[in-house]
Amino acid sequence: MGGGPKSEHLLVILPFSAPTAIFDRIRRNHPHIKIIFHQLHFTATPWKAREQVPPEVFHDATLLITLSALPPSPQDCPKLELIHFTSAGTNHVAKSPIYTDTSIPLTTSSGIHGPQIAEWVLMTMLTSSHYYSLLHRWQDEHEWGQKSEDIGLLRNVHDKVGQRLGVLGYGSIGRQVSRVAKATGMDVIAYTARPRGSPESKKDHGFIVPGTGDPEGELPSAWYSGTDKENLHHFLAQDLDHLLISVPLTKQTMHLLGKEEFDILSKRNAFITNISRGQIIDQPALITALRAYDDYISSNPPSADGSFSVAPEADTKSDTSIPGLRGAAVDVTDPEPLPPDDPLWEAPNCIVTPHVSGLGSAYVDRCFQVFEVNLDRREHGEKLINVVDRSRGY
Repeated sequence: MGGGPKSEHLLVILPFSAPTAIFDRIRRNHPHIKIIFHQLHFTATPWKAREQVPPEVFHDATLLITLSALPPSPQDCPKLELIHFTSAGTNHVAKSPIYTDTSIPLTTSSGIHGPQIAEWVLMTMLTSSHYYSLLHRWQDEHEWGQKSEDIGLLRNVHDKVGQRLGVLGYGSIGRQVSRVAKATGMDVIAYTARPRGSPESKKDHGFIVPGTGDPEGELPSAWYSGTDKENLHHFLAQDLDHLLISVPLTKQTMHLLGKEEFDILSKRNAFITNISRGQIIDQPALITALRAYDDYISSNPPSADGSFSVAPEADTKSDTSIPGLRGAAVDVTDPEPLPPDDPLWEAPNCIVTPHVSGLGSAYVDRCFQVFEVNLDRREHGEKLINVVDRSRGY
């Protein structure tokens, strides 16, 4: 009779050494769980391991924590009841038989990346708008920069007060970026696939790092929604100074933004930030839009007082006559790794980083925090958080 929770076999497969302190915490709180750790080394290609995990390793597992390694077939994991991914999405395993041919619940670590990625977004946004590359060059060359053309650029710096950020995909990352953006005085508007007309529908029901995000969905001044081009274009036409791309990669979002969308955003010469997946953007179209803006500015430099014939990042909400996009920051590319000869590296006013915006000292612990929340919920018969809806792809 009784006896508490049944015995569990937790298999952890990760590309780094065993987080022993976390394992000790799990054992203290869940003594019925046996933990087996398997370290898997990865190549420079995202999600690709240097070696395969032997199928027999999965046989007794009832719980699995993994980045991408999965059993080869459902027959190799007859006892598996829950898979937790240390990534925010699951597009990289969408073709696995475990994903397509089973109903094993899948959960993600969505919600843990917000603080770190939001800081990266703000860092790259300000690095661009405050001409940090120029400031760094001055220091590197021991130059007290006072050239009129350079000072003219700095006199044209606009702070973020009153500028508008459009958040394409208002999940945990988008919510934390919005929180930080609001602190700088920006207006925020949100776009989601489904309408969020009620206060309950606007809430974040996933994992939230305490003190972060927008739990109640109160920050956007306006919400837009839809899954068609017409609704997307209506959102993009809302005088956006910045666009954050934070939607998951699905069949519907593949190349969601291309020439047509960049032409709409060019009316305000928006700054584009992509922390989602590279394939969501038509990369050649982005490069073309960045070059169009740079070509114009190069031919029409600011005067000594910092004024342009039509000022980029203008204070007014009227459209500029300058073509293209004034800049971009991308932590994700298509493909990854980005080949050394890819033109994106040389795209003007474009910051490229190698898919590292979410990395940080708290990453691993927060991944396991999500899993531990679900362990408690599972043992009490409660609904899990961060569950993947296979029909939607996230």
